[in-house]
Amino acid sequence: MESFWLVTLAILAGAVRGGTPFLFVSLGECLTEKSGKINLGQEGSLLAGAMTAYAVSHHSGSPWYGVLAAMGTGMALGLLFAWLAQLPRTNDIAVGIALMLFGSGIAFFFGKPYIQPSAPLLPGIPLGAWSSSSQIQAALRICPLFFLGLLTAFFLAWFLRSTRWGLQIRAAGDQPSAARALGISLKSVRTWAAMAGSGLAAVGGSYLSLYYPGAWTEAISGGQGLMAVALVIFARWDPKMCLVASLLFGGAQSVGPALQAAGIQTGYYLWNASPYVLTLIVMIITCSTKKSLAGAPGALATGE
Repeated sequence: MESFWLVTLAILAGAVRGGTPFLFVSLGECLTEKSGKINLGQEGSLLAGAMTAYAVSHHSGSPWYGVLAAMGTGMALGLLFAWLAQLPRTNDIAVGIALMLFGSGIAFFFGKPYIQPSAPLLPGIPLGAWSSSSQIQAALRICPLFFLGLLTAFFLAWFLRSTRWGLQIRAAGDQPSAARALGISLKSVRTWAAMAGSGLAAVGGSYLSLYYPGAWTEAISGGQGLMAVALVIFARWDPKMCLVASLLFGGAQSVGPALQAAGIQTGYYLWNASPYVLTLIVMIITCSTKKSLAGAPGALATGE
């Protein structure tokens, strides 16, 4: 029974710990897609943000400066994506793939000197300080960026539903021709949405390098930027559901390590593959001709 509760606690803690980068990237992609563009370059923004955050934290001594620098790097990549994706006769899918390779490439190139040096990491909030158990203390040590992501999810849901700018983003994504007739600049709206979305993805990258796992390596992302696209579909383009889906994916990611910590070695590598299996299942279900993509912005289907 004790092992059961330890495994459950480890999975719940892992859902928060592993789900935080998913949360930021999915919220960023949700905002971008709400404006009518798909940015598959979020993986590049994630990696570039992780590298930038670690490098700036190393040189400045402040991890929070690293987070801000990562956001700036992501917004720059988002601006580049928006400019390229809105040129005549260009495809945003192809542009996104190119930006994924470009962002990854600059992260690997400029990040080589920072693989070995250490950098100040983000602090954890010790919510488990009341317990004498080291396992509970470790499980309830939460990064402040998780709470920032939590607030961002609810803010973004309110922003898209209740503000003028949010309505313009939705109009650009759902009915581009009607938005033009109302005098809304699609180029401006989609540029700002792409910049903000890529900036959020880069903040997710800063979490990886400055908190968990808390180091810069070229394999740090594990494809989370690409999985976030499936996560947004699973969440039906709802920022609050992105929070739920991120915790689900984070929990799936933590099952293998939690079982190993409890002494269960059987199927360890199979359990480690569960996030990728979950992504595949989501894509198969949502791509079925018998399923409707409820909540999908209309411009995503037309490419307008």
